[in-house]
Formats: sequence, structure tokens, C-alpha cells
Amino acid sequence: MNTAPTRPALRGCLDALPLFIPALPFAFVFGVVVAEAGIPAWLGWSSSPIIYGGAIQVTLFTLIGEGASVAAAVSAALIVGARHMLYSVTLAPRFQNQPSWFRWIGSYVLIDQVFVLSQIKPVDEPVAFRRYFLAAGFTFWILWMTCTALGVALGPQIPAHWRLDFAAPVLFVSLMMAASNRPDKLGAAALATALTYLLAPLPNRSGMLIAVVITVVIMLLLPRKVNP
Repeated sequence: MNTAPTRPALRGCLDALPLFIPALPFAFVFGVVVAEAGIPAWLGWSSSPIIYGGAIQVTLFTLIGEGASVAAAVSAALIVGARHMLYSVTLAPRFQNQPSWFRWIGSYVLIDQVFVLSQIKPVDEPVAFRRYFLAAGFTFWILWMTCTALGVALGPQIPAHWRLDFAAPVLFVSLMMAASNRPDKLGAAALATALTYLLAPLPNRSGMLIAVVITVVIMLLLPRKVNP
């Protein structure tokens, strides 16, 4: 029996599991946000399959809970999700040789973790890539639907200090470490972290943006000096 076609799917499932662990606090924080926003639990949870983006969901319901207009909350959520445009541009060459149905479904499950896996676990053959991508994507999807449901039910019991300020850094630092598989990436991560810390006193959290811009510019210039 030929099991080769199933291997990319199995790899996708197994590779997805470790990256979901840091997302667990985020799922429960989402439950806290829904409860504090005064939104019915079923309605809050329904955003998981409709939107399927943790940071977008949290932003949307946080602003609604604080009394912002729906238009303002939606606009802010779209800004938070704008990074997915960069993911799409990066993966566009990989999607061009895929059937149209995959372009729709694959785009739906394209989240931060799946994008990271597509970069650090490259699969070149189109069919294998499709199987790997969908397996990883829907592994996250099933886990996210389950854990956000638990978060909505149990989130209000979570200690106050285990909120977004705790969960978001845990999630994104884990993704950074997963993607930092070369010395130059580790150096860029360390530089960005140090600059963010030094520039933290700047107003409106502008220090984070400045740190990212400086790091990107340095990393773009560095290869030209090393390899003239």
C-alpha cells in the first residue's frame, strides 16, 4: 500500500500541534473579552469560524465592549489583520499552480502559525504542499474552535493578570522563536527586542514601530556589506 500521499498531511498535523500550545492562553483571553464586552457567548464564539483570526477577534470585541462604534471597531480589526496581506503576497507564487478551490480554502486557514510553517517547513511539490498546508491549517482550525468555546465558557474565571498583556506576547514570541532558524534571524529578533525595550517610553507605543523599521533597514543593508 502506498502511503506517500498521506505523509505531507500527517506532517502538517504534527508540525501544527507544538505551535498551538502558546495560542491556548490567547483562546481563553478571547473568552474573557467576550464576557467583558457583554456579548452573548454563542455570538462571540461564532466569530471564530467566521473571522478565524485571534488578534482580529480580540480587537473587535474589546473595542465594542469599550463603547466604540461598530465602524471604528471593524476598521481597527481590519488594520490588525492587514499583516495577512503580506502573507498572501509571499505565498502567491505557491498558490498560482493550485486549483481554484484551494486558493479559497487555503486563504481561509492562512493564519500566523500556518504562514510560519510554510516558511520553515517548505514543501515544493504542489500536491504535497496542498496537503501539508490544509492539514496544518485545519488542525489549528479545529483546536481554535474547541479552545475558544472553552474560553467563552471558562474565561471569566481566569485571573485578571492573565489577560491580553500576558497572552499576546507569549503567542508572538513563540512564533518568532519558531521562525528563527538561522543566526541572522536570531540577531534580528534580539536587535528588535532590545530596541523595543529602549524605545518603550515613546508615546502611543511608537517605539515598537520605530524598532521594527530600524531592524528591517539594518538587516537589508547588512548582506550588502557582507557580500558586496
